Amino acid sequence: MNTKSALLKMVLFTLLSGTSFAQQTHWRFDFGAEKGLKGDVHVLPETSFESNGQYGFDFGSVVQAVKYSGKKAFPGSGIKSEKPFYFSAAVPEGNYRVTLTMGDANDATASTVKAESRRLMLAEVKTKQGEFVTKTFIVNIKNRNIAAGQMVALKPRELTKLDWDDKLTLEFDGHTVLKTMELTKVDDQITVFLAGNSTVVNQDDEPWASWGQMIPRFFKPGVAIANHAESGLTLGSFIGSRRLSKILSVMKPGDYLFIEFGHNDQKEKGAHDGAYQSYTERLKTFVAETRKKGGIPVIVTSTSRRSFDQEGKIQNTLGDFPDAARKVAAAENVALIDLNAMTTSLFNAMGEVQSKKAFVHYPANRYPGQDKALADNTHFNPFGAYEIARCVVLGIQQQKLGLVKYLINDLPTFDPAQPDDPMSWRWPESPKSSLIKPDGN
Repeated sequence: MNTKSALLKMVLFTLLSGTSFAQQTHWRFDFGAEKGLKGDVHVLPETSFESNGQYGFDFGSVVQAVKYSGKKAFPGSGIKSEKPFYFSAAVPEGNYRVTLTMGDANDATASTVKAESRRLMLAEVKTKQGEFVTKTFIVNIKNRNIAAGQMVALKPRELTKLDWDDKLTLEFDGHTVLKTMELTKVDDQITVFLAGNSTVVNQDDEPWASWGQMIPRFFKPGVAIANHAESGLTLGSFIGSRRLSKILSVMKPGDYLFIEFGHNDQKEKGAHDGAYQSYTERLKTFVAETRKKGGIPVIVTSTSRRSFDQEGKIQNTLGDFPDAARKVAAAENVALIDLNAMTTSLFNAMGEVQSKKAFVHYPANRYPGQDKALADNTHFNPFGAYEIARCVVLGIQQQKLGLVKYLINDLPTFDPAQPDDPMSWRWPESPKSSLIKPDGN
């Protein structure tokens, strides 16, 4: 999806001082062939981010104008595309309120909107012919800079990741008619920081996905999800790469830190490693440091792997690590979301065959460049990630966290023992920059 020059720009943005060259924190755009409200930035279909470095359609997106001469409240026109398209605006680090006006005078629409590295923000927002809707959500933008000149130690592949560049990027599916967009930096949001591995990270490429990139869809404005997870990390390497330091440097009193590790920690075999040794002590460190900042720690047990025993039931492949996490939560009086127990119930309910539809199990040649079948029993596809995000939301409700009041109004009830039907779930696939299997968990 990226041109070479766009990739180069991302690398340069990340490797240079890290200070965003664009200090503007408020944008209001109107789209199409005709100008909209006074004061808006008028964006033509041919306006590209690459050409001006401040705002525009990105990654080779091709859009066309849709004229509309209806109500005065929605003057001008809009834009659409037959394929997913991207729009970016250069902004500094922070939380941004995004307000979109969508709809078409001529047709019904059903819009799915993602942000940055495939974070699900809006799912199938439907409008009737001639109907226009305005939707608002919060997007967190982060950079790698920490106080005193320190920086997060990114992996090479993160250098070109949309989550770490100096712009806010939105992805629209091929059924969206976009009329206006407003971006405003807001400092009054509760930020929920996520610390974890590849079961939590914002996965860049289809068909992988994780619960951390699905959970923004369940929150109203008032909460921002800041996902700092990365594949292959342990509690120790998360600290060592200065990701915890980065979180603490921007955490405000009342913010949350959700902590889910274990898959990679169990691979550490040093004299002091193990569930009840280094893992336990490091979990306590995360809790203590979060509380020092006035934050609220939440421990999340590791997602279960898809491993069935001879009786067709999920078996524990994570040893004592889920138990150790439960013990730390109890000892430190920390809220616990027992995702290990919920995903065990979820996969048992699906069964050995149906559960493949929640993981990365695909025949060869399903995706470009994929010449071998995929049979990954640890990492989730978008449907599986969505179901697990629903488990996390259920845990938030069960623990009666203050975040409950920010959950979307039309939140459906959910029981892991009664999973959704994957055949009735829609996910517009994102264009891929590459097909890279996560390096570890």
